[in-house]
Amino acid sequence: MTNIADVVRLLKTERDRLTNQLHGISAALSAFGTAYGKQNGARGKLSTAARARISAAQRQRWAKVKSGQATSVATAPKKRRTMSPAARKKIAAAQRERWAKVKASHKKG
Repeated sequence: MTNIADVVRLLKTERDRLTNQLHGISAALSAFGTAYGKQNGARGKLSTAARARISAAQRQRWAKVKSGQATSVATAPKKRRTMSPAARKKIAAAQRERWAKVKASHKKG
């Protein structure tokens, strides 16, 4: 029976040692917990006045958007500008010259 008694005594001393370590870890966590307590995305509470200012500003933004929609639906879309025939001819001529250069370089190679 002495072997069992020795084993029980060793287990009790190990339990006491682990308990002391756990107390030390708990003390360290409580010390750091006050310094780093607000993590995991926690936010502070807004005052009633701050929430009122934010909601008033949001109402103004929505009113601006809604008033803009009413006027934009009633107005006609802008007309697209068209090129003059002379400008079209200039661009077409320039493009023909560019393609002529490309084709000439391919014939040489």
